[in-house]
Amino acid sequence: MIEKIREIAEAAGRETLRFYGTQLTVDAKADDSPLTQADLASHRLIVARLAVEFPDIPIISEEDGERDEEALAASARHWVVDPMDGTKEFIKQTGSFTVNIGLVEDGVPVLGVVHVPVSGLTYGACPTTGAWRAEAAGERTAIATTAAPEKLRIVASRDHAGPEVKALLAKFPDAECLSIGSSLKFCLVAEGAADVYLRDVPTMEWDTAAAQAIVTRAGGQVLTHPEHQSLAYGKPDYRNGSLLTIGDGDILSRLFVEK
Repeated sequence: MIEKIREIAEAAGRETLRFYGTQLTVDAKADDSPLTQADLASHRLIVARLAVEFPDIPIISEEDGERDEEALAASARHWVVDPMDGTKEFIKQTGSFTVNIGLVEDGVPVLGVVHVPVSGLTYGACPTTGAWRAEAAGERTAIATTAAPEKLRIVASRDHAGPEVKALLAKFPDAECLSIGSSLKFCLVAEGAADVYLRDVPTMEWDTAAAQAIVTRAGGQVLTHPEHQSLAYGKPDYRNGSLLTIGDGDILSRLFVEK
């Protein structure tokens, strides 16, 4: 299954690149987030391909305005899709946008693929393969989180951080601050390139499901904050609160308990 999902994500990525660097029509959704032709083209391809390959598994996609909410609520197994995570990055042409496809079972992400169309890099995870990354058209290489070093590597934006993120950065002034767009923030933790990613503004389940499967299989955790419970899925409005992603479970007391 994981290779089929990789194929679909990569095909969707090629759809987004048809519009990359072109004159875009940018619409505003109900939450004022941007929507482009690339988002919709990727959405249509993914939904169509998943429906053919896995007809019995319902699909939640960010760009689907006609979800059967009752059927989805009754389903213990469903796809969670963000056809293009990081639309603002796409518009700015930074390259830091992704295609995210996750499989959730009983509220837990069990499979995930995060594909980066511009570079061709793909991250993935499932129970049979563990967590991995692959360069464009390349073989999979296993990835894993690492023990937190003395000098922490924190994924955050110093310019656009919320109050809790600013407090964390202030507590560790010598920490290396890493900034990147979309679900690649989670992937930095999964592959051991970062130690902490604190997000204190809301996200949606399609922003996190695929990446959470990868982080978890790599040995890390995606937790609610400040409760620090594993992030669960199937919420009525699909909305996540503040999140904490860590590669090393022993880091929690160091982050939030006074020395």
